[in-house]
Amino acid sequence: MSKIRVLYVEDEIFLGKIVKETLESRGFEVLMETNGARVLTLFENVRPDICVLDIMLPNVSGFELAEAIRARNDDIPIIFLTARTQTEDLVRGFRTGGNDYIRKPFSMEELIVRIENCLRVRREPASAGVIPESLTIGEYIFHPYRQVLAGGGEERKLSYRESELLRQLWMNKEKVIEREDILQAIWGNDSFLNSRNLDVYITKLRSYLKADDRVEILTIKGVGYRFVIP
Repeated sequence: MSKIRVLYVEDEIFLGKIVKETLESRGFEVLMETNGARVLTLFENVRPDICVLDIMLPNVSGFELAEAIRARNDDIPIIFLTARTQTEDLVRGFRTGGNDYIRKPFSMEELIVRIENCLRVRREPASAGVIPESLTIGEYIFHPYRQVLAGGGEERKLSYRESELLRQLWMNKEKVIEREDILQAIWGNDSFLNSRNLDVYITKLRSYLKADDRVEILTIKGVGYRFVIP
């Protein structure tokens, strides 16, 4: 079985060496880059399985790198590492295509679990295959396997987690689906950080579906959500 190839971008040399050596000791192949300007060339050459990006880099930010990587590959998981604590940074991270967000300082066990979870979630659609190739949601058509939402005068390419969340809501339409069940299905755990991430994704899906006011993602306070479609 081939090793999981991690593209790791970090300008703190001491921290980077610890992370690289620890991941390698756990069976990962790690391609570390300290210069943001060289990341895209490395990405094209090595075809990694997952990207782990520090946000605060000289010359270019991790957010900008994520956007450029997303322009080349819609599917590869991206994890942000950052010392920033503001909510707006977390929101920007997901809007630029991130799949997960880890605040420094972090434990190596947490990073490894999050890498494994991102890769597991990415693989799940291949075995799921239990829903149609296209789903009608009011005036929208959702293509879960292509991760595309068409309607409201546009065709939108969804991120993996956006697509999985919409799929979970559709599978439980007109029923109350608990937050914990969504978190376990998509993130693999119901931590506070992932709960905040879910709020971000729910807000994004509501904005994507706003052209049809018959479609609603209702918040059931203290429980979860109910997806209402005509």
